[in-house]
Amino acid sequence: MKNILLVSTVLFTLMFMSCNDAPKSELGHNEAEGVSKTNEAGEDAHGEEGHNEGEGGHNEEEGEEGVVMLSNDQIETVGLETKTLEKRNLGNNIKVTGGLELFPQDKANISPFMGGNVRSIKVIEGDKVRKGEVLAYLEHPDIISMQQEYQEKNDELVFLKQDFERKKILFDKGVSSGKEFQMAQSKFRSTTSSVNGLKSKLRLLGINTSKVEEGEIYSAIPITTPISGYVDEVMVSLGDYVAPQSKMFTVSDNSKIHLDLKVYEKDIPKVKVGQKIIFTVASKPDELLTAEVHSIGKTFEKDPKALHVHADIDNKNGDLLPGMYVEGRIVQGEKSGYAVPEEAIVKEGEQSFIFILDEDSEKGENTMKFKRIPVSTGMNDLGFVEVNLPGNIAKDVKVVTTGAYTLSSEMVKGELEHGH
Repeated sequence: MKNILLVSTVLFTLMFMSCNDAPKSELGHNEAEGVSKTNEAGEDAHGEEGHNEGEGGHNEEEGEEGVVMLSNDQIETVGLETKTLEKRNLGNNIKVTGGLELFPQDKANISPFMGGNVRSIKVIEGDKVRKGEVLAYLEHPDIISMQQEYQEKNDELVFLKQDFERKKILFDKGVSSGKEFQMAQSKFRSTTSSVNGLKSKLRLLGINTSKVEEGEIYSAIPITTPISGYVDEVMVSLGDYVAPQSKMFTVSDNSKIHLDLKVYEKDIPKVKVGQKIIFTVASKPDELLTAEVHSIGKTFEKDPKALHVHADIDNKNGDLLPGMYVEGRIVQGEKSGYAVPEEAIVKEGEQSFIFILDEDSEKGENTMKFKRIPVSTGMNDLGFVEVNLPGNIAKDVKVVTTGAYTLSSEMVKGELEHGH
């Protein structure tokens, strides 16, 4: 009985110890696991949150739609240009092309009446000259011979004149025969003709005949300009022999330049003398110049079939030059509207955009912000396009006139990088 009681006591003690050890071990493991999972979850959540916050900051700086930020150095590198939006006169008028030309009387090809060697040149290309100004001097032995002949003939004429007058008196008194009088008269008249001819030649050569009559002989003749203007060409050098009528210089008077335009057959009935013309030249693409129809040609060119229309312009500043290409329109009616150069328009499908300088937003000291703005376009005239801005955009905004497509490329590039 005692043995049975002892065994039962031992078994009960072992069972109690076993039950106490198992819960402690399992709880401790679960609590450890719980801490570990909590920490992992906390680290993951913190990591993801930190990553999301980082991405969120990146989006705020670079992800704003339709905006490009450029440094001043970048702007200078790509040649970006802005200009305040302006109103222009636009019209569906007769479009014409042509060039700037001189009237025939305002251009001179200067050549000598007599051949000779170039002794000196007084001008270079581009010099402004006045009518009668000396451009060069020519020398030749024949120039001296002609003056000597004039002196001899003129001296002879003095004697023949006296002889003619004396014999006329004698003839009138019946003392001298008519034959002697007629011979003296004939010789006097022929010599007078020769002297007058030589005098005219010397004057054409620019020689002072009064000085020659007094015994002075010139070794060179001046080459002068018959009009005022600018020297376009110098085609001789010192020592060159220049033959008679060979071109030495060209001089033009640009102050009286005019438009020579081609108008196609279908538009001829609409063109009238006195109509206003608005045109541009490549050297001043943003400046609208004006002219007035002066005359309309009466003969068609064959290829293309068009008439020449001439127009007077004011060129007092002399900055318009012959040969410049012209694009213009003969005004039939016009309206005023906001317009930008064609290269300022960026097309995406059917939608047109322009870029404007955002001067109100906060930006870095050396950074400029540009915004893409949707616009509707209207009339296209002389390289400018009429634009209608959204209502929230000020009319005195600065528009990117050069480099708009570069900005568009930068914007697309930024969006692709952000998406990646």
